[in-house]
Amino acid sequence: MATAAAQSATQSVSGGDDASVFQLIQSHQEKAARLPPVEEIRTLIDRSVRGTLSTFSQKHEGHPSGSMVDFACDADGSPILAISSLAVHTKVDFGDFQFMRIEPKVVRYVSGVATALLGSGEFGSEEYKAAKVDPIAQFSKPVANLKTIASQSHMNRDHADDTKVIVQHSTSIPVDSAYMLDLDSLGFNVKAGYQGDNFKLRIPFPRRAEDRKDVKTLVVEMLQAAKAHDR
Repeated sequence: MATAAAQSATQSVSGGDDASVFQLIQSHQEKAARLPPVEEIRTLIDRSVRGTLSTFSQKHEGHPSGSMVDFACDADGSPILAISSLAVHTKVDFGDFQFMRIEPKVVRYVSGVATALLGSGEFGSEEYKAAKVDPIAQFSKPVANLKTIASQSHMNRDHADDTKVIVQHSTSIPVDSAYMLDLDSLGFNVKAGYQGDNFKLRIPFPRRAEDRKDVKTLVVEMLQAAKAHDR
């Protein structure tokens, strides 16, 4: 059951008090469980397949020369690229593509505009290599044929109202819409709409999810708790 304070806050928000909305969001987001920043960036890079490679420009001294590259990470999180020897980044003789491995010395992570809430930082190579890839994040954006309530695409397609109910219960904010962006073992992120404005919210799980099946269990539990509160 929601506390009296939460119920009072919800009534205040319903009255259209923007200051109350911001205070609720700030209070909720500061306490919402998240992956440690170094694990978040390790997971993000592991799941990514494309990035921008920048080296010193030969034509414009003092400026970077960047281009889009596809990559995959090895077990240590080092990106492996396939680059043509014609590219300015390689400065080699004419030939075919070659593989290059980038060993990060320092990784700097800025997670968003509200970095005070969302977290950011700079990490050395050893700290970055030691960080684990979140095991649940790989199911965040599954293939089209995957049918599970834990998947982002399935939740947005078939359970949009359920996602909204969960967000309303978790934050005490009567959002008009909630679109799941991604998830990990500690919770999920949504794009929420309220009175014409959109913002990103972190919704934590009641506990850490152990596997994909456990994510489904947690989402169902959160939905049941939200609906029970509304009765």
